[in-house]
Amino acid sequence: MTNLKAAGLLAGAMALAIVSPALAHHSHAMFDHGQQISVKGTVTNFDFRNPHAALFVDVQKDGKTVNYWFEMSNLPNMVRRGIGVATFKPGEKVTVNMHPLKDGRPGGSYITISTADGKTYD
Repeated sequence: MTNLKAAGLLAGAMALAIVSPALAHHSHAMFDHGQQISVKGTVTNFDFRNPHAALFVDVQKDGKTVNYWFEMSNLPNMVRRGIGVATFKPGEKVTVNMHPLKDGRPGGSYITISTADGKTYD
């Protein structure tokens, strides 16, 4: 019986060691979830790839063009939300509602994205 308990503890420890890096990867600690802001701009790139899709948007700020980066979800979640590889095209005007990055860099975790034709993706 002692060997069975030891084997169970060893298996549990190994499982935690394997899963821990994956859990750390999915941290959203870099985003300020207590704040929501919106920016309007022009899509420059849409990366529909693993592990997370990403949208890049040029925003006019204080007379300068600033490129914002928005982290999105994984591809299966994006597809369920109606977002595919060709949903956002360079040159398209969008409004992005987001949780901004805590360090003040231009970007954040998207909440919703609205296109010029009135379609909203969440």
